[in-house]
Amino acid sequence: MKTSNVILAIAAVGTLVMGCERKPKLDTDLQKASYAIGQQIGQNLKNQNIDFDKDTLAASIIEAASGKEPRLKPEEMQAALMKLQEGINKKQMEVAETNAAEGKAFLEKNKSAQGVQTTSSGLQYQIVEEGKGKKPTEKDTVKVHYKGTLVGGQQFDSSYDRGQPAEFPVNAVIKGWSEALQLMKTGTKAKLFIPPELAYGPTPRPGIPANSVLVFDVELIDVVSAKK
Repeated sequence: MKTSNVILAIAAVGTLVMGCERKPKLDTDLQKASYAIGQQIGQNLKNQNIDFDKDTLAASIIEAASGKEPRLKPEEMQAALMKLQEGINKKQMEVAETNAAEGKAFLEKNKSAQGVQTTSSGLQYQIVEEGKGKKPTEKDTVKVHYKGTLVGGQQFDSSYDRGQPAEFPVNAVIKGWSEALQLMKTGTKAKLFIPPELAYGPTPRPGIPANSVLVFDVELIDVVSAKK
């Protein structure tokens, strides 16, 4: 996260922090929209593990809004934000290293589990229910239902929860998905264990820490483009 983004994100949250001691009313469209923005910003800070002192933050925003002279010089504020960014980077690296080691150990143990098959790329999959339809190619578009979790069981996405299957080109998703889909016949239900190098690698995503092994329950409902 760039320093400028840290400034904007924390400043925005600070505006909300000033009123954190009371529950805001959610009667008007403006209040509801403001609440929704606050939820998005708060979740963003949570996902990036940004630490801040809410009391100091709120006081600083009040001072700035009142036109008071800052108590820190511009170069002091810049230095403080750079130090904060260094801390964020260090924490992310530590998480990435830990997840890489734990993920490797998980996959090594999991490959001997009953029914689990491992491809040359390192993808692991388990057929839960074999379908009878055709297999998609990388040029096809598919319709699937899925649930994605981390190895600890924390869910980060689910088409089941949205109540609607997802539809996308086979070659437009992470490598682990693209490979797995081409191994499945239409109607197949499978469990995928995707190593980080076939997923998002060292780049964290919302709900997905760096170097995470991803576990998916997938149901290949249809090969859409093949019908067309």
